[in-house]
Amino acid sequence: MTSDWLKKWNTKFGQTEYAYGTRPNNYLKEKLQTLPTGSILFGAEGEGRNALFAAQLGWDVSAFDISEAGHQKALKLADKNKVSIDYLVGELPDLGYREEQFDAIALIYAHFPPNIRSGYHKLLHSYLKKGGTIIFEGFGKDHLEYKKNNPNVGGPGNLESLFSIKELQSDFPDYEILELKKTTVELNEGDGHVGTGSVIRFLGRKK
Repeated sequence: MTSDWLKKWNTKFGQTEYAYGTRPNNYLKEKLQTLPTGSILFGAEGEGRNALFAAQLGWDVSAFDISEAGHQKALKLADKNKVSIDYLVGELPDLGYREEQFDAIALIYAHFPPNIRSGYHKLLHSYLKKGGTIIFEGFGKDHLEYKKNNPNVGGPGNLESLFSIKELQSDFPDYEILELKKTTVELNEGDGHVGTGSVIRFLGRKK
């Protein structure tokens, strides 16, 4: 990844406040509570709010991000709440995760750079056990209009960094689709996601 990308996230997560708050994403919260606990991997986990929630439910939690600033705040959050998170910093291919290691994978606003995104998705697919679950929420292609009207809603400002249903179907082809839809949501996640946005939601079980 470029140094500009890394600088962007270290700057964002280097502030005192938690950019997206400390409460879990609503979709993640809803779906995770329906699953039996096991091992879970959070991609692009930032400051740790979703990983913390999973750990509090009793999951064995792993997470990764490129931002050391996000990593430090996630560990601080976990320590404050007396839970443990195995959080690695770096690029996904270098982190040493194993095939079929995890019972679940969560990608909540994990907008990886477009040139590596499909490759990362395929790697993450390989780390998920057969019968395992993927929980995904990210901004859709329609989100640019919402962001134009309200910059406080956050999200990428370029079309290629946003998601479509077809792209997710292409990157994750071997799944029983439990839910896959485009919808609008009202976000209230710290100062980083405030307002109405267009998202893609995907809940799938690996065949």
